[in-house]
Amino acid sequence: MGRIALDRTHANGFARVALGNIGRRYPYKLDHMLTGPDDPLDPAVLHPVFCGSYDWHSSVHMHWLLVRLLSLWPDLDDASRIRATLDGQFRPEAIEAELAYFLQPGSRTFERPYGWAWLLRLQAELQSAGANDAQAAQWADVCAPLARHLAQQLVDYLDVADFPIRTGTHSNSAFALIMSLSYARTDQHHALRRAIVRRAHRWFGHDQRYPARYEPGGDEFLSGGLTEAVLMHAVVDGCAFAEWWELFAPPRTELANWLTPVAVADRSAPKMTHLDGLNLSRAWCWRMLEPALPEDLRPLAIRAWSDHIEASLPQAVDGGYVATHWLASFAVLALSEPVGGP
Repeated sequence: MGRIALDRTHANGFARVALGNIGRRYPYKLDHMLTGPDDPLDPAVLHPVFCGSYDWHSSVHMHWLLVRLLSLWPDLDDASRIRATLDGQFRPEAIEAELAYFLQPGSRTFERPYGWAWLLRLQAELQSAGANDAQAAQWADVCAPLARHLAQQLVDYLDVADFPIRTGTHSNSAFALIMSLSYARTDQHHALRRAIVRRAHRWFGHDQRYPARYEPGGDEFLSGGLTEAVLMHAVVDGCAFAEWWELFAPPRTELANWLTPVAVADRSAPKMTHLDGLNLSRAWCWRMLEPALPEDLRPLAIRAWSDHIEASLPQAVDGGYVATHWLASFAVLALSEPVGGP
């Protein structure tokens, strides 16, 4: 699809960024509910695995990125360093401490739903890699208790979440379900899959003429509409999706908002760099949607995929830390996700 590929050069660059991020302790954005004066505030104490890369969920991003790259390119220049790093990160006692954090009364909604979804996607990647890689299988076994806990937490949350969150930031409901669905399938977690399918249909099954003219918001890194479409594509069959898309699709005059990359005015501003993420996540969405779209829209989707990647790919490796601590993961999603969906 398109002329850009995840080649060895890109993969090596992304691996170097991820390795540097995982080991970088500061700056770190701590999201922690203080319950008393003696609460620890050291990220490495609270989160012994995911205490680098600026914040918890971005650290999970980077761990996923390394596992994905290792699966795609086992002979990367830094392959041995990646394995040694992940072996040091995925220690049973460290994962137990991460799980213990979520079990605290003040932390049960910590990173819901975005961080939960990325952790489940990481576990799905570890399990898939473990089919052909004994070391990855060991890492998957170590991380399994944390993944199982968050999967059950997500099932419980979906039972009571009557309304979706559509904004294109961390709280976006559709993105969390897409990422979690990978784990539900890989782990054969039937309860989670049923909960995702049920909520997707209830939240989005009857949407019509999505107002794409309202996108993007100034700090969004996801397209609420495109992400919703990817989720519905994942939970319905082809004919049903075609019917859903016909009702859902914005007027062609508004599709330009989704087909055209967004310009980023100030890449030194952390929230404004979210727009580079928007370009890369839109590319990811177009990659997965393209085979299921009407014939006349498919060439536009392919072109949009390429244009969006070209607009923001350099920032994933060569941008400031406000970009490089997370963007590479979305770049690799856009470049390596199987066309049509994971």
